[in-house]
Amino acid sequence: MDLGWAEIRHPFHPLRGQRFEVLKKRRIGGVDTLVLRERECGSFSIAREWTDWADPVCDVIPGRFDAESLFELITLLEHIERREEKC
Repeated sequence: MDLGWAEIRHPFHPLRGQRFEVLKKRRIGGVDTLVLRERECGSFSIAREWTDWADPVCDVIPGRFDAESLFELITLLEHIERREEKC
């Protein structure tokens, strides 16, 4: 089953702007997640909302952070740190 491709759009993700093949769609802890194929380290999961598969958002004000965005950034940085230790 070909699910196509997803581009990472999260502004703080180091792979932002890159496209990856979608292997699976999952719901983990109430969050819609995509499993993407990465050539060097294998597959990884990412919140659907951090990709071009996200639902459109009209009420985002550039340059402003809410607490949820900061928690997402912390989670992302911790995830990247763990991935770098594995590779």
